[in-house]
Amino acid sequence: MTVASGTQQKQGEHQRGFDEVNILWISEGMSCDGDTVSVTASNQPSIEDVVLGLIPGLPKVNLYNKVLSPTLGGEEFLQPFRAAARGDMKPFILVIEGSIPNQNIISGDGYWTSFGNDLETGEPLTLNWWIDQLAPKAWAVVGIGTCATYGGIHAMAGNPTGSMGLADYLGWDFKSEGALPIVNVPGCPVQPENFMETLTWVLYHAAGAAPPPPLDEKLRPQWLFGKTVHEGCDRAAYYEQADFAKDYNSPKCQVKIGCWGPVVNCNVPKRGWMAGVGGCPNVGGICIACTMPGFPDMFMPFMDEPPGGSLSSMLNKPYGAFIRRMRAFTNATVNKEPKWRHNKEVLTTGYNPRYRP
Repeated sequence: MTVASGTQQKQGEHQRGFDEVNILWISEGMSCDGDTVSVTASNQPSIEDVVLGLIPGLPKVNLYNKVLSPTLGGEEFLQPFRAAARGDMKPFILVIEGSIPNQNIISGDGYWTSFGNDLETGEPLTLNWWIDQLAPKAWAVVGIGTCATYGGIHAMAGNPTGSMGLADYLGWDFKSEGALPIVNVPGCPVQPENFMETLTWVLYHAAGAAPPPPLDEKLRPQWLFGKTVHEGCDRAAYYEQADFAKDYNSPKCQVKIGCWGPVVNCNVPKRGWMAGVGGCPNVGGICIACTMPGFPDMFMPFMDEPPGGSLSSMLNKPYGAFIRRMRAFTNATVNKEPKWRHNKEVLTTGYNPRYRP
């Protein structure tokens, strides 16, 4: 087969879409497996519905994940990953969970994290080796959780591992075999439906039934991360009225006790956490910006008022106080029944019959 004919075949497959797609999910990054656990709570859609083929229009999905796989482990579990590394399994979507350590800073023997062993030498195969082998062959590459997308907790200043996110490791201009950039779905852990909704979009695209998912400059799905926590927060109206909480028992706006919601791209307060319920500020927790590329360093210490919070709240105070008083006045005016609702003998509603006797 010539190069030209091979390219035309790939384009034809892409236009027709795939009937079957493998998902190779590696959580051997610097991780706690919290994202895998979180995804099991998704209902719209659930991971079970996707794997069982209950979502109309999706290709058949074969999922390989150490927690969600029926295979207990060992070589039987590793076979699909080895086949994909050899180029014998296509198409597949590579899902990475956990930060990517910098293996280059280790001098001599040693490794930060591994996944299986080399069959010839018995030496551990590093996460970096697997990404190097699989990412260029993957039809799509997806990062799940803030550790995989931007480095997260393990990439804090002073860490000894040199950890980073997928785009830092592969390059921000990386394109998969399916011509897709890395798809980042951050969160610590990821919001369940955010990930499953994104994965479903990628699968629809693989089936030829949808365009590529729209991503922002940080490679996040635009429809999920295009607005701030503040814009979906149950407490946002208190901010507008300059009515701020002084402790964590208050139902009011938490900006002055450490919430970063006004500047953080995240939909959790609007969407909830499980079955539409929860979302950090909605249940009394401040937003610590876990979906942001600079998390956690740029947002610490978490319990202090964010930089600019004092200035913005000070500027908002006279306006908010005025608005609060005006709304209280209007509330007192309209929070009562009209005077004609009574049980007297005279009708005082202003009713004017059209036909008079």
